[in-house]
Amino acid sequence: MSRGARTLAAGLLAAWACASPLPLGAQEYPAREIHTICSFVAGSGADILVRYYSDKLSKLAGKPVIVENKAGAQGTIGAEYAARARPDGYTLLITPASSTHAAASYTFKKLPYHPIKDFVSVAPITRLSFVIAVSGASPIKSLPELVAHLKNKPGHGTYGQGTVTGQVVAELLKERAGLKTVDVPYKASVQGITDLIGGQIDFLVWDATFLSGQARSGRIRLLGVTSGKRSAALPDVPTIAESGFPGYDITSWWGVLAPAGTPRPIVDKLAYWIGQINSSDETRQFLFNVATDVLPGTPESMAKLLTEDIDRWGRYAKLAKIAPQ
Repeated sequence: MSRGARTLAAGLLAAWACASPLPLGAQEYPAREIHTICSFVAGSGADILVRYYSDKLSKLAGKPVIVENKAGAQGTIGAEYAARARPDGYTLLITPASSTHAAASYTFKKLPYHPIKDFVSVAPITRLSFVIAVSGASPIKSLPELVAHLKNKPGHGTYGQGTVTGQVVAELLKERAGLKTVDVPYKASVQGITDLIGGQIDFLVWDATFLSGQARSGRIRLLGVTSGKRSAALPDVPTIAESGFPGYDITSWWGVLAPAGTPRPIVDKLAYWIGQINSSDETRQFLFNVATDVLPGTPESMAKLLTEDIDRWGRYAKLAKIAPQ
């Protein structure tokens, strides 16, 4: 995105955040501390993101915002906890909704909550791309070169990933490119990097936050981002779509949700504050540093995005042959 376009986008977002009137019914909220639920362990990348937004929300709300880590079961334990909380605006879930709500609808045989009916959308906050990478010592410089290299190998080689999203990214690429490359799942990203550099796998699929740091060190080379548009944090890395696979667009996104039944005036007030946080230069720099992009929006746009993402993940799950657990 050009500097002019970024400036225009920032201006529009700031205008929305500053011009949206606060609903009268929410003037007395909050009267006490707010609790935000993080569905992942303390010290993780997810935890850092939740704590950043919680700190900024505390300053705007004028009350403490306490982060509670409810980790486990790919984020669904924390989501269930939030779904069962009192719908009064004092318990919020800050989560990668594309995972805990959309993807989880297909990776679990039965979720302990309904991803739509048990929540109300407050606001999206950020979008995160995944990246396809090869070893920094590899002569491969582009995605078309990688595909050609794989087609010359018996069985079309191997790839590594550590999440359902990573698996889908690779399986969709395989389907579009006519590959039979074998999936090698990893529990730890560090082991995936070690095997990539050591030549045990041909390419690795992981989130941009993790792989961008590895690329800066020169250990790996990034060939393509999975989003439909180039990432502002990785402007020199082409999209998979522009590398010969038009229409390719898979991203993970985060948002704020509240338990179903939370009064609309409170939801609107929270959405207004999230808009203010996302419009700040500090937030944009914070997100840029972790290779993510601001995802502005309203309760309505987030609800629509979530519904569409659940449908989309149904197609992804079928493609990737995901067996519910």
